[in-house]
This record gives sequence, structure tokens and C-alpha cells, in this order.
Amino acid sequence: METHFTYKLEDLGNLEFLGTPLAVIGYPIKHSVSPAMHNAAIAKLRPANSRFNDWAYYRFDIAPEDFAEAVRLFYKHNFLGLNLTIPHKVQAMDLIHGVSSDGERMGAVNTLVWGEHGYDGFNTDGYGFKNALKTDLGVKLRGSTVMLLGSGGAARAAAVQCILDGCKKLYVGNRSVKRLEQLMLVLQNMPGGDCAEAFALANPPTGLPEQGVLVNATSLGLNETDPAPFDIQILPKTWAVYDMIYNPDTTRLLLDARSQGLRAANGLSMLVHQGVRSLEIWSHAEVDAQTMMRAATHALDLPPRKD
Repeated sequence: METHFTYKLEDLGNLEFLGTPLAVIGYPIKHSVSPAMHNAAIAKLRPANSRFNDWAYYRFDIAPEDFAEAVRLFYKHNFLGLNLTIPHKVQAMDLIHGVSSDGERMGAVNTLVWGEHGYDGFNTDGYGFKNALKTDLGVKLRGSTVMLLGSGGAARAAAVQCILDGCKKLYVGNRSVKRLEQLMLVLQNMPGGDCAEAFALANPPTGLPEQGVLVNATSLGLNETDPAPFDIQILPKTWAVYDMIYNPDTTRLLLDARSQGLRAANGLSMLVHQGVRSLEIWSHAEVDAQTMMRAATHALDLPPRKD
């Protein structure tokens, strides 16, 4: 089977996925560089261990209304692992046999592992987020001030990770008050969650410390004509800016940040690190992040970069 194709639900019944198949599921999914990343990392594992010789990672376009049936068929056809992206991370919570503590807190899973009684779910987005901040911007969450924009699945994973890692202050802003309130309820019920504070995007916090990081977890920036989700000029010049969007590789927010002299990075490193953790969960082997990064930048036709 070709790993660079985009497969459909009906292909699970019509085609044979031999060996040890893995897949990413989303809707839409044709933009995903996960197959390139994972197949490159699997190829790197093969010389040291022949059990990876028949491993292959595929891409499936699955609509939300077909997701439950798809999970059943993936399990029936012995797909060892699945990565889930928009819009399936939350819906999967009702379809899995077990869930990790991180997945439970984050209310979503992005990694499924075949088990005797069904798939078990994990969330590696928080892991990817904290490692991306460290490698790209030199920011460690413990003791840091974080201003997070958004309250969707990616924002929730990032916010929970901030609390788990002991950030000093977490500001969370979002356009939807209801979704923001739901996220704040989760955070403030966690040990250490009293550091979290909600704010309206039209009325951002003032009196910010000299060091901190602004994180965009909204969809503003996916289209090149999108405005920036935040006015960078109110931030101290010593802050850093992280935009979870990686395609396009430069957003209006990042352009604004760099024009003001702020350190800034896009979300490609987060994608790579969450992918590394997923493959480690499936393989029980150490996975090389740089191999995944090289494959991702090549697939996106970007210049090589270190991770």
C-alpha cells in the first residue's frame, strides 16, 4: 500500500493493510505531513530492530459522522495505533476502552493504541507543546507567565500542561465566553489551578512581567489574509511568541512579533514532538525528533531546521 495516498472509509473494507499499520485520521486530512514524519522515523528504527520492517503509517480522510464506524474497522483490521486530529479528538473519548490521566484532564485524545478490549487513548499535545517552547524559544513552563489565546482542544491541552508543569501565571483569553468558562472550570479544579485567570480579548491583562510567552491556539492565521489575534505592541519586548499554526509557516502574528524584535516560532516543532511521543508509545523505542523534523520540512517545502 502507498503511504503517501489519502485513503477513505471504504478503503478499510476494500484494501488490505498488511503488517503493522498505523494511521492519522482527520477531516480534512490531505494537508497532513504526519505520514512523512512517521514513516521517516520508522525507517530510522529498522536497522536496529527488524520488528519495524513491516510498520507503515497511512492517512485517512474520515468525516465526523463516519468516525465511530471507522474506529471499529481500524480495530478490526488490527491497526496498532491511530493519531487523531481535527475534528475527532473529543469524540474519541466516547469510543475508547481506557484513557490516560492527561487525556482525561484535557478532555480529548490524539493517540490511540490497540488493546485486548479496544483502543486506549492518550494525549501527546501537551508533551509536544512544552517541548516546542523549550527547543524553539528556550521557555520552560515552570515558573513562567503564559498568555494563551483560545479554548479549543489544542488550547485546553496547552493550558493543562501549563498547570501540570507549575507555571507562575496563566492568562487565558477567548472570543466564546461559554467555552472559556468551561476551560477555566477544568483548570481551577486542578492542583495549582488558582494561577489561571480568564480575560476578554478586547481587554487583555496589564502590568505584565518582563518575561513571558504569548501562545496562539486559535485558528486565526490559517488563512494568509487573517488578522493577528492579538496586539503585540502591549507585550514587553522581552516576551516570546508561539503560534501553534505551522502551515502557513509565517502568520500575521509572527510577522508582528518579529517586527517588534520579539522571539517568535510557529507550531511545527509542537507537531514533531507530539508525533515523537505518539510513536514512542506505540513502539516502546526511542524516536529521533530530528528525523521527523527533516521529513516535515521537506514535505512542506521549507528550508531545513534543527529541533
